[in-house]
Amino acid sequence: MLTSTRFDPPNERETMQPMSKLDADSLRGYYRKFARFEAAGASPIYAAWAAGVAEDDEIIALLLELPKPKRQANLLFAAARHLGAGDGITPGERPSTAGTNDYASLRTWLLAHWDATRDLMLARSTQTNEAGRCAVLLPALARVERPISLIEVGASAGLCLYPDRYSYTYRTDSGPVTLHPKDGPSTVELVCELTNAQPPDTIPEVAWRAGIDLNPLDITDGDQQEWLRSLIWPEHETRRARLSAASALVAADPPRLVPGDLLETVEGLLDEAPADTQKVVFHSAVLAYVAPDEREKFAALIRMRDDIVWISNEGSGVLPDIGAQVDREPDGRFVLAVDGEAIALTGPHGQSFEGLE
Repeated sequence: MLTSTRFDPPNERETMQPMSKLDADSLRGYYRKFARFEAAGASPIYAAWAAGVAEDDEIIALLLELPKPKRQANLLFAAARHLGAGDGITPGERPSTAGTNDYASLRTWLLAHWDATRDLMLARSTQTNEAGRCAVLLPALARVERPISLIEVGASAGLCLYPDRYSYTYRTDSGPVTLHPKDGPSTVELVCELTNAQPPDTIPEVAWRAGIDLNPLDITDGDQQEWLRSLIWPEHETRRARLSAASALVAADPPRLVPGDLLETVEGLLDEAPADTQKVVFHSAVLAYVAPDEREKFAALIRMRDDIVWISNEGSGVLPDIGAQVDREPDGRFVLAVDGEAIALTGPHGQSFEGLE
């Protein structure tokens, strides 16, 4: 998380509307849209659950008792699953208490366990940490010729601060292209479909790294790892396996994560970065849930610095001047930009990279 005024990003395809102005009707509309546009095709379970919530006056009333940023679908469903809802989809191989994955069973479970679910939703946030996004960041990072000082805004547990420790396979029309760290193949392999672009031919050296978050997660803490697993949608076993592998890799050499507001913290970290490196500031699926005025101030601050490379990977409407450069419908993908110039449309979990002309 980044600022005290931000909205926590949802776990999946984080281009949804912020949760700041939802009354009962718009909350129902949000859950309908979540079911139709966010979950459809990605998670049949969440699509059914969200569609059910949208038409359920009793559950809507319970959600309306929560602070506005806490009403989002991903937080509700992750909290329920973390506590045992659902059948065969509970993280950590804990036994399920629901039995089936239809909405009727979820509703029964929520009404029986609402106090615990509400308390967990109030205590937690959707700090998804998807290492797979490094696959779409690498083509931008590979442009940097000097060793890099890497600063991530909204770092969560810091898994995306290790692009130099992962192996990559880019699937292209000409066949797969694989890259490994200098020490050899990694225990984490990131696979990305790449079109209309050349795959990177090198993994840059990261000489120094740090992250910013209002509430950094400790990847060495088993409970916090378990929450990250709960945030991954139920059908996404490959992502869960990737999280486990990336968590083990990063836990062996945990990153420096600084708690703080992005506007108050980023310049201090930039000043700490070694002078003989290229400073790179990046963020992915984060700024959509920062209050608009804070987002504008952050973008202005970054643009004022002529000593950094700025990599953004956000929804097309988050930074309007970048989104305006795209002449096609992103279809739920993010816009990857370097120093404000859009260069690609990317899959929300790093699964695809389509270069822009």
